[in-house]
Amino acid sequence: MAARKKKLEETMMMRKALLAATALVAALGISAAEAAWKPSKPVEFVVTSGAGGGTDQFARTVQAIITKHNLLDQPVVVVNKGGGSGAEGFVYGKTAAGEPHKVIFATNNEWLLPLVAKLAFKPDDLTPVAAMAVDEFLLWVPGDSPHQDAKSFIEAAKAAPGKVKIGGSQSKDTDHILVKQIEKAAGIKVTYVPFKSGGEAATQLAGGHIDANTNNPAENLGQWKAGGVRPLCVFAPDRMAKGEPVVDGKGWADIPTCKEAGVPLEHYQMPRTVFLPGEVPQEAVDFYVDLLKQVREKPEWQEYITRTSQSNRFFAGEDFQTFIKNNEDEGRAVIAAEGWLVN
Repeated sequence: MAARKKKLEETMMMRKALLAATALVAALGISAAEAAWKPSKPVEFVVTSGAGGGTDQFARTVQAIITKHNLLDQPVVVVNKGGGSGAEGFVYGKTAAGEPHKVIFATNNEWLLPLVAKLAFKPDDLTPVAAMAVDEFLLWVPGDSPHQDAKSFIEAAKAAPGKVKIGGSQSKDTDHILVKQIEKAAGIKVTYVPFKSGGEAATQLAGGHIDANTNNPAENLGQWKAGGVRPLCVFAPDRMAKGEPVVDGKGWADIPTCKEAGVPLEHYQMPRTVFLPGEVPQEAVDFYVDLLKQVREKPEWQEYITRTSQSNRFFAGEDFQTFIKNNEDEGRAVIAAEGWLVN
């Protein structure tokens, strides 16, 4: 009888130990599920530009791909907050600290804008997620320009200091910084003419009101097809990807790099970037990095890259942090030299 009682007690203890182990596994399973963060309500894509601009097209392309391929269980809503060259959207992101359901779409203006204007946010207020592509910059002239190559254009600018007019989008912004880098690299002096957008700069160039502009491919594509403008060179280490011919059998790959064309400036590119508000969990950052990688695998993304003639490059984590630092250092050097630095 005593032996049976002892055996029963041992069996009960084993059952209790098994139940305890099962409970622990269940608890660990719950913790793992909680760590695998995903959106629990609608996601807001905050665009730091007006409707129709390059950043807006970028965000809406990502939204359309997510929706079409059911990559999220929650709906995605796009809102434009482009006031103050994008400052409105960045401040909005700052005030949403800790909220991973707001995703901010931008360019390098996230870290360059605070250098030239006193604003209610600083770059560290947002959490970097990724750069999904880089937009190239080209030197363009009117279609009837006497300059057939970049070297001829630079020689003309040297011969008439300050008289050659190069247009771009905004003042003390990406285009303006590029023009200042061209001046320094080529040893010339030009007059920079700011416009409200790259589209306006394209129209003014096609109309012959300026001598050149530094637009992205998509901004001048229509005028190039119509014969109103002509590209001289691209500010990139390599020629652009081969694609369909644009004009007279020539396409983007036929445009020489500015360095090989005689302008000693090897690269100048603008990234298409994605941020989250500050103080969000790393699990949320990881979730969006994975989501954006899925977006890049879809055919619609490649169609977008081809249509806009961007370079399909992806940076996340430390690679993105390094890209930001290098780009900010380059921009800061120009901004400080021009006396624009406010911070």
